[in-house]
Amino acid sequence: MNDSNTQKQFLTVIDRDQAEKLFQAELDMIPLESEQVFLSHALYRVLAFDVFAPIDVPGFDRSNVDGFALKAEDSFGACEDSNKEFQVGNENIATGVHPKSIVFNGTTLPISTGGMLPRGADAVVMIENTHFKNGVLYIDKAVSPGSNITFAGTDIAKGEIILRKGELLSSRETGVLAALGINKVSVIRKPRVSIFSTGDEIVPPGESLPLGSIYDSNSTVLADAVREIGCEAIGLGIIKDQMVSLKDALNSALKYDVILLSGGTSKGGGDLSYKAVAEMGAPGIVAHGISLKPGKPLCLAVIRHQGRKVPVVVLPGFPTSAIFTFLEFVAPVLKCMAGKSVDKSSAVSACLPFRINSEQGRTEFLLVGLVRNQSDTLNLDRPKFSAYPLGKGSGSVTSFAKADGYIVIPQNREFLDVNEIVDVQLLAKEIIPAEIVIMGSHCVGLDYLIGKLRELGVRAKFLSVGSTGGLDAVKRNECDIAGIHLLHQESNTYNQHFISDNIELIKGYSRRQGLIFRKDDKRFSHKTLDFIIQNIISLPNVLMVNRNRGSGTRILIDKLLNKIRPDGYFAEVKSHTAVVAAVCQERADWGIAIKSVVEESVLGFIPLTNEEFDFAIPKVRLSRPEIQIFVNLLKDPSVLKELEKLGLLLKK
Repeated sequence: MNDSNTQKQFLTVIDRDQAEKLFQAELDMIPLESEQVFLSHALYRVLAFDVFAPIDVPGFDRSNVDGFALKAEDSFGACEDSNKEFQVGNENIATGVHPKSIVFNGTTLPISTGGMLPRGADAVVMIENTHFKNGVLYIDKAVSPGSNITFAGTDIAKGEIILRKGELLSSRETGVLAALGINKVSVIRKPRVSIFSTGDEIVPPGESLPLGSIYDSNSTVLADAVREIGCEAIGLGIIKDQMVSLKDALNSALKYDVILLSGGTSKGGGDLSYKAVAEMGAPGIVAHGISLKPGKPLCLAVIRHQGRKVPVVVLPGFPTSAIFTFLEFVAPVLKCMAGKSVDKSSAVSACLPFRINSEQGRTEFLLVGLVRNQSDTLNLDRPKFSAYPLGKGSGSVTSFAKADGYIVIPQNREFLDVNEIVDVQLLAKEIIPAEIVIMGSHCVGLDYLIGKLRELGVRAKFLSVGSTGGLDAVKRNECDIAGIHLLHQESNTYNQHFISDNIELIKGYSRRQGLIFRKDDKRFSHKTLDFIIQNIISLPNVLMVNRNRGSGTRILIDKLLNKIRPDGYFAEVKSHTAVVAAVCQERADWGIAIKSVVEESVLGFIPLTNEEFDFAIPKVRLSRPEIQIFVNLLKDPSVLKELEKLGLLLKK
């Protein structure tokens, strides 16, 4: 671009898209550096890095009720007419206490709500279903394995990505961080935006208003718009129309990340702002004069200062023009700096109640109020809302307060017709729905792929429901993608036999499944898989941790055990990391998990099989751009390389 000594063509009108392209081309358009803040100051900040859970939540198997911990099988058959009797141990398990006793068949231990489940127990019977007689405990209700228990890692599993880079921290997310014991978090630094108004006629609110003057509303509305985005606004007051004062104010504001000023950008004799900006340095003014209504005099500039690129924007003086041009050109830059999505606010469809004329050759922004159509339930083709224009001119300050949103009339349109359907950009706080809903089995590879989607601007939501649950959701067309690893026992193959004609199976990668145990457990160390199955897992006091029914791993386990039901078989957890946690914490002695989540420092791993983890997609959704982005990720060499680093095996 031309520097300040050669830039002469001011107010040379160009179209909106060209102006935005020129402006952003001179900027880095990346988030600012990260900073660590205390959790008490993290609300509404944007995460700079993924947050991994340092602990399981809960950190142990705990009772949900006051009652007695026991083996569920000992309660089978208990009812009001036929009580089961138990010997009560001498340890009363309170909250915050690590049990020292072991529950054997026919014995039980008192336990409080929140108490840690003792070894050997797999259920808790409520105190209401028990009574004592002659020192013996009787129960009158049978319980199943897992009854009245929350297993460790059920809520959050250690090592799980619990919050992702780029997430906005609300009270829900900060509560999760607190539950994990995290008191500091890395967030994107807030962009610091300097704001001042220009003009001899501008008066600060609260002072007397001379005839011919106006109160400065731009500083307030722009500062609050900046804060709504999550940035820091620094008000620098009002600068009179004096070139020296303007230059001094601009140069002193270069220490901030962005400079905003309003007024003095037209070609009138008293308009000095754009002239002062032109003398600040290279690359200087990149656009001055844009085919907008309102907002034509907008001036966009970028100044290099101490190794940084500082956007300098001279907004039109009229309030409506200033806020529209801020939303269109400045807000995307600030969101990018703050690490947020640069998408515009949420939109709704609406129909126009009458014809709206426009000036061809200029992109027009029109404030509208939304009115719900009373007959929308009778006419399904008609949007729920009608959009009524609130145009009162670019100097109006009340239109924004009354408007629900605005519509954009393209520069090649002379009018919008009556009943024409338009998109209304809402001015309220953004509500951003997920663009891809993924269900099925959890996997570290899928975690990585979802992270890549976010980097590419695609918002993805994942629900862990197991392979069978995910496939069922796809069959019902309730989600976009299901991650599955379902073993077909007759053919000993994965996934393909479960796919119907209306579902596309996208090949993913393989995961190495194996039996895990503690390395210091001599019952398992240096033993073969066959020996363990035949001689060890059925021994008394050898506890397993099982996977949930419907998961691909559970199918594999049942095939491996061939109707053997070892101790712990009916205690189910929902993730590989929960299996690892149970074995590491000695709540179980063995389980089946994928190698990529195994803590190799303390756990042994005996390979069992390579399972195929694939993705089922409804064919009616396959052509969606967001779905194609996901499919293409599985073909990207750099993505495949990262998946290999996670211990996943790529299919040749």
